[in-house]
Amino acid sequence: MNLQDAIKTRKSTKSFFEKKVDWKKIIRSIDLARFVPMAGNIYSLKYIIVENKMVIEKITNACQQDFVRLAGAVIIVVSDREKVKKLYDYKDKGFAQQQAGAAIQTLLLALTENKIDNCWIGFFDDNLMKAATKVPESMTIEAIIALGTRSKLREKQRQSNKIELENIVFFESWGNNKKEPQTKVKHDNI
Repeated sequence: MNLQDAIKTRKSTKSFFEKKVDWKKIIRSIDLARFVPMAGNIYSLKYIIVENKMVIEKITNACQQDFVRLAGAVIIVVSDREKVKKLYDYKDKGFAQQQAGAAIQTLLLALTENKIDNCWIGFFDDNLMKAATKVPESMTIEAIIALGTRSKLREKQRQSNKIELENIVFFESWGNNKKEPQTKVKHDNI
């Protein structure tokens, strides 16, 4: 699968068959996330792979997402925001969050390439998550990624409502979606 296919076919899966995920494919996917840009080239992220059903149950309660219970595995993305902020975060620009987002997106695409269905979860109770996964108080849990094999029987087919390119690209200033000479940005024109 090439990058464009991974980007266009990746979906948030919220219905899994209750079966294990090949941990080697998970490791290969995390390996690619190591190559994202990091402020000062200081890698501030760690990943916890959870397969234990009792811990996954605690994670399910912490994020209040019942579908996580059937995930074959869960990845917890953790960052040391203070380390980055002390060294490079002038005026609190959020470099740690930016690099975590880049790593998470890369990880999601790599999981898709490795044929592992996934869902990025950003809502959870920090205290419950840290207790369930023994993450130190000084660290920040950036995301939970549920992994598994999509259950086509349980998952509703949703229509993708992606925004049109012409509504998100501007030239030279906010709101100007025309390029000189007058060319309206449309997917068909590129």
